[in-house]
Amino acid sequence: MSAGPIRVLIVDDSAVMRELIADILRQEPGMEVAGMASSGQRALELIPRLNPDVVTLDVQMPGMDGLETLREIQKRHPLPVIMVSALTQLGAETTLEALELGAMDYVPKPHNLQQCQEEFARDLVRKVRVMAHIDVRRLMAIRQRRKEKAAVGTTSVRTARGGLTPELLADKCIAIGISTGGPPALLRMFEALEPPMPPILIVQHMPPKFTAAFAWRLDTRSRLSVKEARTGDVLQLNHVYLAPGGQHLQVRRDLQKVKTWVRNGQPVGGHKPSVDVLMTSVARVFGPRAIGIIMTGMGRDGVAGCAAIREAGGYVLGQDEHSSDVYGMNKIAYQEGHVDRQFSLDEAAEVLRETMTRLWASSQVGAKG
Repeated sequence: MSAGPIRVLIVDDSAVMRELIADILRQEPGMEVAGMASSGQRALELIPRLNPDVVTLDVQMPGMDGLETLREIQKRHPLPVIMVSALTQLGAETTLEALELGAMDYVPKPHNLQQCQEEFARDLVRKVRVMAHIDVRRLMAIRQRRKEKAAVGTTSVRTARGGLTPELLADKCIAIGISTGGPPALLRMFEALEPPMPPILIVQHMPPKFTAAFAWRLDTRSRLSVKEARTGDVLQLNHVYLAPGGQHLQVRRDLQKVKTWVRNGQPVGGHKPSVDVLMTSVARVFGPRAIGIIMTGMGRDGVAGCAAIREAGGYVLGQDEHSSDVYGMNKIAYQEGHVDRQFSLDEAAEVLRETMTRLWASSQVGAKG
């Protein structure tokens, strides 16, 4: 990216949305609108001439749609692309596919332009600033190497169970916090995980409708059973519970069973669901029998949660800088001393299995190395 203002190309078939996004960006210091396009084809013509730093791309457009346009952008001129998606089931599913194809992030369109414009503007500006500094060529090269290895079967992590049994994993828990760059990272990780596994709870920063679609996507690609969490779900081995968008996820002990509790409430640290809320409840219920995992994402949500897990005697893993789309949440947790060990995404399943074996397949539960 140049040292000057962040130059953004706006691609949307709606003139109203183009002008809304343009007005937001023009009011921000250090940003400028490089140009606007009403179609994917026009965007591809403008990119080499305008040389934008970031592209905002409508998901659903007539003719060349958002996915086709994204493929061509990343093939011809790799750039940070932020998808602008409708808050619908179709919009969610298409956006998740776009994230796998190389889009760096997304912002949901406001369903009511008057009431939701402030939140949309804040989200858009924050993500444009972060994405402008992303090395897309490096990330796309890393993802391509992963795909090539997977195609020949060299990245499927089928590690030995190392003495882990359903009995040993009883009353244990794993809590994952993740944000920007999360969907492709979680898909990669969960494709490699194998039973037996303790219950896994996830907070992925996403709006409503997106989490249901993402849970389904994870479920189809994993050997574990993945669902969007609902209040009263009894935690079970080999099951994964994803926090619903717009609601907090916690756990509670009810006699001999631990159940999920999905609730409304104010955002914590600007997030709902919040990683801190989930991890703090996991630390309280499971203590030394919990493992926290903090992964790619901007901001510091999850830092306090990681601290709570470690203070309760649990163990925390953090995704490393090289394999993170955005080294933010995990960076702060590591720098502040709340991460016991860092890991590369390609080694996530293996490192997690080794950690569980060392911590739990021994008499010294919760001992740290």
